[in-house]
Amino acid sequence: MAIMITDECINCGACEPECPNNAIYEGGAQWRWADGTALKEVEVDGGEVVSGTAPQTPVSDEYYYIVSDKCTECVGFHEEPQCAAVCPVDCCVDDPDYRESQDELMKKKEWLHAEAV
Repeated sequence: MAIMITDECINCGACEPECPNNAIYEGGAQWRWADGTALKEVEVDGGEVVSGTAPQTPVSDEYYYIVSDKCTECVGFHEEPQCAAVCPVDCCVDDPDYRESQDELMKKKEWLHAEAV
C-alpha cells in the first residue's frame, strides 16, 4: 500500500526530503513523474502517454501530499516509510485505497528507478 498524509498535517515539511522517490509535494505544488525518478514518459490510465516532465495536478492544495503511484513505502531503500518516521504529528499513515504487496512495491521501485538501456 502507499502512504497518505492526513488533513492533520501541520505543513512542517519534515517528510518531503526523506522520500527516496520524490513522491511528496507541498500543498498546491504541481508534481512530475520524473522528479526523483528515471521516468522519461509514463502510460497513464486510458493508455495516454505523458512526458515525465509534464506538470501534474496537485493532489491537495492545503497540505503536503503523497503521489500514490510514486510511493513505494521506502521498500528497497529503508526498513520503514521515512515520512512516517519523521512526522511530528503522525499524519503519514497507510492509505487504505492503495494496497500493494512487498513484491509489488519492489517492482514499482525498480520501475521508477530503472536505468535507460
